[in-house]
Amino acid sequence: MAAVLERSNGANDLAHIPTHVAIIMDGNGRWAKARGLPRLMGHRAGVENIRRILTACVEFGIRYLTIYAFSTENWNRPLDEVRGLMTILEQTIQRETPELNKNGVCIRHLGRTDGLSPQLQKLIRDAVTLTQDNQRLILNVAFNYGGRAEIVDAVKQIVADGIPPEQITEELITNYLYTQGTPDPDLVIRTAGEMRLSNYLIWQSAYAEYYATPTYWPDFDKEELFRALHAYNQRERRFGKVLKP
Repeated sequence: MAAVLERSNGANDLAHIPTHVAIIMDGNGRWAKARGLPRLMGHRAGVENIRRILTACVEFGIRYLTIYAFSTENWNRPLDEVRGLMTILEQTIQRETPELNKNGVCIRHLGRTDGLSPQLQKLIRDAVTLTQDNQRLILNVAFNYGGRAEIVDAVKQIVADGIPPEQITEELITNYLYTQGTPDPDLVIRTAGEMRLSNYLIWQSAYAEYYATPTYWPDFDKEELFRALHAYNQRERRFGKVLKP
């Protein structure tokens, strides 16, 4: 990121800032198609937009940002597109990690490493290790991620650890998820107008607020994020309770 992350007065216009925002970054391919460009150009534009949203999150005072970069179902896309996405990820990690570390961003990987090349696995491990002590913003990158796969992996590890059924609680399962140690998302944003979770944080988002926008991800900027946060401020979060009048 070219500019040092700075916090501005943007949050002063909002009474409640979510601690954790999760984003389904959708619409890269449609953004490219609308411009007569190859789909991979849309993915590159989407990656470029991440740094702008990271800066905006710091400005608004958001502490955790989770982005849906590549799902377990995305392996079913055309081979050329999948290869291109893997190349884009490798290049992005190599280019952006030093600057993110300099600016106090902690990178965490959510998902499986199966199927990823040894080089990509190493790049992910190195980025996570290098930035692990940073606290300015926690960036969870859901790559090769699926919500159901996450729960399956958690259950397998619980069984492997020999934990008896009577000791299994919601809190225990939460602590076995990829997101262990991270608060549940307060707000889930989906770009490009779709109205579904697509297997994203399905355990963690049980009581999250949802916001959908028709804007494609490469065009989702600070102003769009402010609109999402403003909508969040209009919600009454009850968590199943009846609030007193």
